[in-house]
Amino acid sequence: MPNTSHAYDALMDITARPKTVFVRGEGAWLWDDTGKRYLDFIQGWAVNCLGHAPAIVADAVAAQARLLITPSPAYYNDASLKLAKALVDVSAFDQLFFANSGAEANEGAIKLARKYGALHRNGGFEIITFEGGFHGRTLATMSASGKKAFEPLFEPKVPGFRKARLNDLASVEALINQNTVAVMLEPIQGEAGVWPATDQFLRDLRALTKEHGLLLIVDEIQTGMGRTGKLFHYEHAEIEPDIMTLGKGIGGGVPLAALLATERAACFEHGDQGGTFNGNPLMCAAGLAVLEEVSKPAFLKSAGDAGLLLESELQKLSARHGLGEVRGRGLLLALDLKLPIGPAIVAQAFEAGVLLNAPQPDALRFMPALNVAREEIALMIESLDAILTKTGAARRVA
Repeated sequence: MPNTSHAYDALMDITARPKTVFVRGEGAWLWDDTGKRYLDFIQGWAVNCLGHAPAIVADAVAAQARLLITPSPAYYNDASLKLAKALVDVSAFDQLFFANSGAEANEGAIKLARKYGALHRNGGFEIITFEGGFHGRTLATMSASGKKAFEPLFEPKVPGFRKARLNDLASVEALINQNTVAVMLEPIQGEAGVWPATDQFLRDLRALTKEHGLLLIVDEIQTGMGRTGKLFHYEHAEIEPDIMTLGKGIGGGVPLAALLATERAACFEHGDQGGTFNGNPLMCAAGLAVLEEVSKPAFLKSAGDAGLLLESELQKLSARHGLGEVRGRGLLLALDLKLPIGPAIVAQAFEAGVLLNAPQPDALRFMPALNVAREEIALMIESLDAILTKTGAARRVA
């Protein structure tokens, strides 16, 4: 295996990373260049919905690569047409635009809403978003986000985003004015620590936006594609938004995202939106393979059952160690640690060969593959139990 140690400095230092170099993955497992194996409960931040290197994605990409990689977005290609039709057929939307990342899809949603405001809301451009929300790292999506760490960065921000409080309808209503065109939210705020919008809040929000003639945009980058036990999270609340964004799991590991809209909201005109790689047939072939698998009723039921099992096991773990609530839905869950010990637990788990994530210092987030096995859940719980036991003993001695 070639030595990659000299290459670390070639990458911009934009986040703290261990010096470990991963070289292979299969299902729930990753291997580094020393041969050590890791149980992965991050899966690229909910990206690898079918686990690492799923055969159906690898086969679809390989087959497509031998046929056509890209003809240019100036022309139709059959892979993007098939995936587009399949996505609108299983959702509440009529048309879509393919993108390469969730941030790009959300940027497109913001542009689409502002175009709608220009055409139908007397130039309305403001979008109500939420404290704690996360929509990406472009200038507009950082401005739309309610992440405190973003506030001092890259000033001046893009104007036009007013922040309400999740699950507080009155805080939304108080921000509506003649400039408002849309409300945008994650059904579960992942980066904030897995804080769900209640189904009733989503229903009330849908009613409120209809009453005021506003668009409702759901950012399902993290919750979409079966992550919460239904294909799309909005289905739990039995509502139909105007716009939805998908990313992460839609490609099963390849860079693919989508902006979906109802016919009423899909108001882009020629020249308003585009992108060199949007609708790339190589990525769309992967997305079609993922959608065909994830949309099977038996697959969704199995993923939902796995989520219930993981939630139950985390609740037992919490009770044993005197921790807090288990939040979330399906296979997007968080364990409230009550104390800022998340990073230390993540580091200890890494040494033990388990990949966990602490989106906030006092919480752990769990995003395993949707086809995670019961035995793999048991192994993760066993490892985390041992770490919490050791951490608790250390606190008592201190």
